[in-house]
Amino acid sequence: MQGAAPPRRAASCILPAVEAPDVITLGGGAAGLFFAATAGARGRRVLVLDHAPRPGAKILISGGGRCNFTNLHTAPGHFRSANPDFARSALARFPPAAFVALVDRHRIPWHEKQDGQAFCDRSARDILDMLRAECHAAGVEMRAGCPVKGVTRVDGGFRVTTAKGAFTAPALVVATGGLSVPGTGASPFGYRVAERFGLPIVPPRAALVPFTLGEAERAWTAPLSGVSCPAAVTAGGRTVPGPVLFTHRGLSGPAVLTASLWWEPGAPVTVNLLPDGDGAAWLDGQRRAHPRALLKTTLAARFPRRLAEAVCRHVAGVEGGRRLAEVPVARVAERLAAWTFTPAGTEGYRTAEVTAGGVDARALSSRTMEAREVPGLYFIGEVVDVTGELGGFNFQWAWASARAAGEAV
Repeated sequence: MQGAAPPRRAASCILPAVEAPDVITLGGGAAGLFFAATAGARGRRVLVLDHAPRPGAKILISGGGRCNFTNLHTAPGHFRSANPDFARSALARFPPAAFVALVDRHRIPWHEKQDGQAFCDRSARDILDMLRAECHAAGVEMRAGCPVKGVTRVDGGFRVTTAKGAFTAPALVVATGGLSVPGTGASPFGYRVAERFGLPIVPPRAALVPFTLGEAERAWTAPLSGVSCPAAVTAGGRTVPGPVLFTHRGLSGPAVLTASLWWEPGAPVTVNLLPDGDGAAWLDGQRRAHPRALLKTTLAARFPRRLAEAVCRHVAGVEGGRRLAEVPVARVAERLAAWTFTPAGTEGYRTAEVTAGGVDARALSSRTMEAREVPGLYFIGEVVDVTGELGGFNFQWAWASARAAGEAV
């Protein structure tokens, strides 16, 4: 990779075709740009095609506009895939420290939040500008505002037909992302390319997304919209600690978003509202010290008052106006630690951080990201069935899978 250089404005498709590109990349997001910079730095002639007039929209809105560009504690266990070991090789060969070193070389100020999450100090645009600068230094040709109509196999490689011309190259890299945040232009095009060449698809679904609740739960949770509390959420055998946020449609917050990755539709979810220590011992101690205190007043020391009153009745099954001396505290604590319900669903791709599922990783080489049965065809980033938990893991997968392909093509 090269050092920093002034970013070059994306060219439009009215320019002449690139002379004999070695590889065409579909998608100018995180994975596509990092792949292009990696391969270009190795002397490959790379052409990047993106349908958007200004590629990188998802980078710019990530992390609340600050781009949570990696997680310093990245490990394979933070990812879900039908091929659980697939991500191990790429992640090991390009760890978070390697990307952080690139960020530091570009003098981008950043900071670590809780649990290893790395954010830009200023703006996500710093990361996008860095990727564009790396591509410029590596001689990458960028064609923005250039929707792809079709991809075919031809002698000597792949032919990509666009709205404004056709391009041919020996290798094709698909970095088109998933279906999340449709307002950025997300589409299933990458899946269609895979299917055209016979690669199986793990059914895509919205992930890192709020749960919606059924009518019975919404009747008491909707009035709590905007209230949050510490909790631990269990779904699909995974327990995720962190804040839970009540919404007018259901539940959100970091713990819920991560739990949604492991959840299977129709399965129950359990929320522990007393995640710190032994709730039964705490309540029993409160009853002995303050027997005349009201249950809802006692719980208000742990929850916002509105939530304390609601969980007394709807989770613990006890009126909050009862005095502690009259309350079966062990049963109350047990129920608060195991509020179990079945989500009606999720809020879908509109609010999802990522798309789970995608091109079946079992059809790809874990070392190069190349399709096992289609030489020269590569899939990287979110389009692949590798999905990380909340907190920068999906960006790290984008960098690692892009580097693996960029060093192989």
